[in-house]
Amino acid sequence: MNTQDLRDVLLSRRRFVQGLMLGGVAAGLGLRAGSALAQAASAAPRELRGTEFDLSIGELPVDFTGRKRIATVVNGQLPAPLLRWRQGDTVTLRVTNRLRTQGSIHWHGILLPFGMDGVPGISFPGIAPGETFTYRFPVRQSGTYWYHSHSGYQEQTGLYGPIVIEPAGGERFPAEREHVVMLSDWTDEDPAAIYAHLKKQADYYNYAEPTVPDFLRDVRAQGLHRALAERRMWNRMRMSPGDLADVGGSTYTYLMNGTAPLGNWTGLFKRGEKVRLRFINGSAMTIFDVRIPGLKMTVVAADGQDVEPVTVDEFRIAVAETCDVIVEPADDRAWTIFAQAIDRSGYARGTLAPHAGMVADVPAMDARVPLSMADMMGAMDDSTHAGMDHGGMAMGAVAPEANHARTEYRNPGVDMRVDMPRTNLDDPGVGLRDNGRRVLTYADLHTIGGSIDPRKPGREIELHLTGNMHRYAWSFDGVKFSDAKPVRFRAGERLRLVLVNDTMMNHPIHLHGMWSELEGPGGAFQVRKHTVNVQPAQRIACGVTADALGRWAFHCHMLYHMEGGMMREVVVA
Repeated sequence: MNTQDLRDVLLSRRRFVQGLMLGGVAAGLGLRAGSALAQAASAAPRELRGTEFDLSIGELPVDFTGRKRIATVVNGQLPAPLLRWRQGDTVTLRVTNRLRTQGSIHWHGILLPFGMDGVPGISFPGIAPGETFTYRFPVRQSGTYWYHSHSGYQEQTGLYGPIVIEPAGGERFPAEREHVVMLSDWTDEDPAAIYAHLKKQADYYNYAEPTVPDFLRDVRAQGLHRALAERRMWNRMRMSPGDLADVGGSTYTYLMNGTAPLGNWTGLFKRGEKVRLRFINGSAMTIFDVRIPGLKMTVVAADGQDVEPVTVDEFRIAVAETCDVIVEPADDRAWTIFAQAIDRSGYARGTLAPHAGMVADVPAMDARVPLSMADMMGAMDDSTHAGMDHGGMAMGAVAPEANHARTEYRNPGVDMRVDMPRTNLDDPGVGLRDNGRRVLTYADLHTIGGSIDPRKPGREIELHLTGNMHRYAWSFDGVKFSDAKPVRFRAGERLRLVLVNDTMMNHPIHLHGMWSELEGPGGAFQVRKHTVNVQPAQRIACGVTADALGRWAFHCHMLYHMEGGMMREVVVA
């Protein structure tokens, strides 16, 4: 048995043990998993409605893997309670911190005064131990959102929960039933230790490094000369085509509504009903690919905003994104909700069923697909291989789109630059291309009603997503957050924010307080979002209206990327 086979066996055994766990919270309450299984499998996040809310941040013993750990929770729940608001109301949320350290809650994607945004050091001081902070703001939007901590690693340790805002005029796409499906990643490790491991050895958790069989497969597919050239290229740059995720299933247990796979969270339905599933990726580091085998999904909202319906078999949901779909189960049977991690190291799983206790077949995970040279270099053809500048990592000839900041050069925090980024939005991403299923892409999404601001941008700001994988350093334009000056928007202006990914990793970028209106390659409005996933070697552009005075966070929503420096402050004045 070779090293990779051994690792796969160990991962499989670990996932089996993880699956045997109920989901963690029952164990924390002193219940045995077997006795509480039926109750927890059909449980939904506890729901709080109205305009006045009392939330308490505290700790709770949980057990997802056979070992008890302490989670950070709200009102003793993981995930935190589902908050239901109504568009047009003003909500008041009194948040008390019962921890021994600072806490906070950020209302992700919600338009509000900057002092209510909940980011310590930028929009407020944080909530000290034993203190209560009162958030109060009008609800100006509707749809599916979520909330989470912006303090330390609390988001990784369980402090996240769903928000559903009912539209004042009723749903554009009504359904007879709905369920929130919140995806997340749990680790028994101290998150600070995970980050320390990544800083010391960026591939510490990567069990997908290329093997001899992988090379032989490439030789058969590409020929010896091409396979050797690509292998030399990857080795010379100290990069790996298997670097799909920084942290995977060797460390993470993937949860659906706080339940591990064999805990089998279940959402009920009656045959013939339209069922709305509100998917939220509340994980710290995991991108999920979601499907319900045998059942079509009609996407009706992205990041809380209604879109022209599009029917698909599968969609990718990056960290912090939300996606609403409507399904219509025609048969009186169970259906598996299957969310596999982008690196295929594990999955979250639940069931749609007419009765509790029913199960459906769980599909095998797809094969792990390595990154391609296009994922590293952007636009390319066969001649590009000979034109690479390995010393400076400049990929090919300089394209008109390239506008690298001088801070990217001679910078130990930057190990590559992409001079010919691709601009297409119709790529589902590595692992989903040509898989035989109809997969959603950003090109399929069109927000109903068009742009909120018809003005043409008065200026353009271009920022590059940069990093050094060997050092596990992340930044914008090669400058980490602690060394960066704020990005300044002029109050009321319409601007274009261009993001160029100079790395091989996906980066879901979140601008607090304002919408990012993604443009198509031709510059036309495409879809309105609060979090935009920028694929490797991709250039995207968003229209932004600077209508929110104050100080705002702007960052990659991969928790350890943000911690590593991929964050800026945006000042609107």
